[in-house]
Amino acid sequence: MYEENCVAFKGSKEGISIYFKRDSDYAKLKEQLIIKLESAKRFFKGAKVISIQGKILTDEERNEIKEIIHSRFGMIMVEKDEEIKKNEIKESKKVFEGIKEGNTKFVRATIRSGQSIKFKGNVVIIGDVNPGAEVVAEGNILVMGALRGLAHAGSSGNEKAFVAAFSLQPTQLRISNVISRSPDNELIKPMGPELACIKQGVVVIEPYLPNK
Repeated sequence: MYEENCVAFKGSKEGISIYFKRDSDYAKLKEQLIIKLESAKRFFKGAKVISIQGKILTDEERNEIKEIIHSRFGMIMVEKDEEIKKNEIKESKKVFEGIKEGNTKFVRATIRSGQSIKFKGNVVIIGDVNPGAEVVAEGNILVMGALRGLAHAGSSGNEKAFVAAFSLQPTQLRISNVISRSPDNELIKPMGPELACIKQGVVVIEPYLPNK
């Protein structure tokens, strides 16, 4: 690594990474960057810059650095912007909140053993979910038939999600990270539609009463 004071360069097969010392003043960083690039102008011309790391820069500062290395020294900026990376990470960890409205997948079929339905939203099954089948949704799950397989609602972490079915007899029912299993040798069948949700940290199954 070529390093002096608060600016350093590291080369790889993909290109060059520029490192700025985290606690350094931006004006000083910019000044030293220009001095270093000027001292080896021929070497850096046409080089690919894959990242700018270290000190957190404002959008204005980052754009100024990109302009300097590109327009003044002929370097090629192929960096995947750090802000885009951050947004991608946030998006991957984001809890789906559109459980009252939002993306909904409708499946008009019976989900048989070995089949799996996974969706980043709400899922409505117009049919049954047989034992050995699974339905996983980041939102709610509604089965307009018998639910006898595995159901996991709020899979991205939303504890307000629910599972509802005309006949709720799951082998495993999970909402967010809270799991509920059917008792062994359970013979009691539901008398009507039921809804499962989290109350006080546990999954509660209760009759669906629309006028309640």
